[in-house]
Amino acid sequence: MKHSLSVIALFGLLGACTISSDFDPGEIDFEPNRPETESPDDPAPYTGDDEIVLAAQSKFRTGIELHQKVIWRTCTPNGGVCHNSKEFPDLRTPANFVAAFGQNCNVQYGEYQSVYDRCERPGDRFKLSGGGVNTGQVEVGWIESIPGPRFEGEGLPPADSPGFHIHLADPLPGDQTNVYATGEFERTFINDGKVQDFTFAEYSTRWYILPGRRHLIAEVREYQLDQVQELLSVGIIEGDPNRNEVYGARQNDPVHLLDPGSPETSYLIARLRGEMLGEQIPGSRMPLANAPFTIEEMLALFCLVEGFPENGTEADLERGIDYASCSYSDDPAGLNLLGEGVTWSARISKILEFNCGGCHSGTAPAAELTLLGEDVYARLLEPSMQNPEMPLITPGVPEQSYLYLKLIGDDSIVGNPMPYNPLTGKGALSEAEIADVLTWITNGAVENE
Repeated sequence: MKHSLSVIALFGLLGACTISSDFDPGEIDFEPNRPETESPDDPAPYTGDDEIVLAAQSKFRTGIELHQKVIWRTCTPNGGVCHNSKEFPDLRTPANFVAAFGQNCNVQYGEYQSVYDRCERPGDRFKLSGGGVNTGQVEVGWIESIPGPRFEGEGLPPADSPGFHIHLADPLPGDQTNVYATGEFERTFINDGKVQDFTFAEYSTRWYILPGRRHLIAEVREYQLDQVQELLSVGIIEGDPNRNEVYGARQNDPVHLLDPGSPETSYLIARLRGEMLGEQIPGSRMPLANAPFTIEEMLALFCLVEGFPENGTEADLERGIDYASCSYSDDPAGLNLLGEGVTWSARISKILEFNCGGCHSGTAPAAELTLLGEDVYARLLEPSMQNPEMPLITPGVPEQSYLYLKLIGDDSIVGNPMPYNPLTGKGALSEAEIADVLTWITNGAVENE
């Protein structure tokens, strides 16, 4: 059964940039002793003397309180960079938060380097048919459209030629290298209990099969531009979306956003910490637009996830968090997220110089703010010209730092976010750069190593 591209609207899925090598995720250096989670009653409270545990228990007694006071406040309020209706996963409500338990992490297409291998899913399958060829199905690694005039030379086009590119997990069977045929994209569905292969997209054109037979370039004529855009938007699942030749789903099952009983293998927590089981996670530390979780907040989240039952519901958020049995109550200080080494001289000055120096330099700098030269650090500790009541940088307090609020486009700041990109109407710093600025300010805006 075949359908045109316009019949099905499939969705592209989540991920994020490159985390600073100086980021310290904290330490987990023991085998957790898991608590039992079957009792529907509130657990006995923690009665030890660790001040961090006592503070967490006082502030966040239940999962509902953790969601209201931390998740909703920190992870959902800012459109475009937070987990609200515009960003996956939506964490605005307790029901949405519970839905993240046991749900596979997604990959967000756009910055392919941001995809974590253990979030990758099995790719859709591709085959060529017609024109005297029938290759059978091969898993799709990743796809790309390169604009430009089509190849009209002899032999095979260069690997970076304009066209619609498909990279496959395995070599395509056969020996033809230049064929006019139909490329078909297939996926397996379960319909009424029956497993069925379904062709959800196809594209007929001239195909070039490059040496190794894992890289195909489809010719794109002017009248086919709309078809290619449909191919890009229909939601083809890529088995290797980060293009590193590692097909994550072939090695391990995809990890969950939140893994009941196991915070160490929960992707959302890994994005907070920057690592999972000692492996670096691509993407800037979350939350991107707000201050990092405090140790008390991280402890509450770890203990909630560790004690959350399989197939848990909203009712389980209303139970008390089991701090007394939680593995992490023995050494909560190990969950400190704040790293070291992101200093003005080593990192932040270069970010501002590269992204902002063009306008904020010379004899007439924009907003009378110079971001090039030897005295910039001292100037950043002084009040903003636009808001004399607020310094450009308040060490330790990003929400009272005018420059940082300007970089993230906070609603309290008048004017466009900076550095301003007139093509998109948005700020132009990457997520990783903003995360480093946030870490730098939160850690005291240190000048030198």
